[in-house]
Amino acid sequence: MSDFRLVSKPALSDRTPIVGKHISLEALPEGHVILVMGKPGAPAAETQPVSLSDGQPNAVRTAGPGQWLVVGDQPRTQKEIEALFTELGADIYGVDQSAGRVRILVHGTMVERVLGKGTSVDLAATSFPVGSATVTLIGHIATHMTRTDVFAFELMVLRGFAESLWDDLLEMCKEFA
Repeated sequence: MSDFRLVSKPALSDRTPIVGKHISLEALPEGHVILVMGKPGAPAAETQPVSLSDGQPNAVRTAGPGQWLVVGDQPRTQKEIEALFTELGADIYGVDQSAGRVRILVHGTMVERVLGKGTSVDLAATSFPVGSATVTLIGHIATHMTRTDVFAFELMVLRGFAESLWDDLLEMCKEFA
């Protein structure tokens, strides 16, 4: 065992949120991100918010065929994560991704125009309604994007790319901030 203790530091803790009339950018709390996968051929898991043992709701994001991300603002203990897997049943597998993923919220009336500068996804509300999710590139960075409200998107990125994505988003927001 090591004599050194790991110290967890939020990836974007030194970044000031951007709040403007038409666009805002903020780092979401580094709570939990749990990848949930169904067994091949098993019935699809429900894509409704999931409650862990403390009863707090979690958001569920589609991550691909038979895959979902359960996300929330509060960190979860190993016991709480194991309870989630027990509740989901034997046909579900899961992996805690909390230490490796960072979530960013971009919102405001110009959010589609801002994000449209960096991705080729058609972000119009009729094409990409609330609850829709996809993995796309924003610039050169692979990003999981979910529309959480009419004028709001949650972006989830690997921890090592969080600062680069933040800097790219700042540049894209300058016109409207």
